[in-house]
Amino acid sequence: MKSWKWLVRSGLLLAALGLFLWALTGYWMGEGLKAKADGKNEVAIVLGAKVNGEVPSLSLRYRLEAALAYGEAHPQVKFILSGGQGPDEAVSEAEAMRRYLVEHGIAEDRLLLEPMSTSTYENIKNSKELLPEGVSAVTLITSDYHVARARKIAANLGLTTDAVAAKTPQIVKAKLKTRERLALLKTYLMGK
Repeated sequence: MKSWKWLVRSGLLLAALGLFLWALTGYWMGEGLKAKADGKNEVAIVLGAKVNGEVPSLSLRYRLEAALAYGEAHPQVKFILSGGQGPDEAVSEAEAMRRYLVEHGIAEDRLLLEPMSTSTYENIKNSKELLPEGVSAVTLITSDYHVARARKIAANLGLTTDAVAAKTPQIVKAKLKTRERLALLKTYLMGK
């Protein structure tokens, strides 16, 4: 009988912990969206996402549309386009982003490519190395669900950030938000 009570108590404790962590990561995700970009940072880092062959996925297109609107509103801002090339991608995410933005009117001299990264941590770490000397405040452009973790990683790397949150495709929103909660916990625990 005692083992039954222990099992029930353990189950309730795990459920309570799960609910607490769900609420905590939801709070962090909401807080991450509060630092809205206003054009004061001279550099914006656009974080990569899947490329289908040479064509930006819908998630990446939404990030690029957000970057395009931001770039039009703030013509002094330069962009670091950050994303490597996956095994099923014909070009790097950075190159696919460059093509899209140039095709849509952003001058090539406003764009700098970081084509080697394979994770959000590497996106930001590698992009930081490309920043002009003395620049430690940047704007991050990424999907809404991803902003909090990207900003936390940037802070861990010594950067001050604001953000432009791109919308997330509805078809994958629930899956990505759930996965992002786990990744956000990992970032808070491990720093990456």
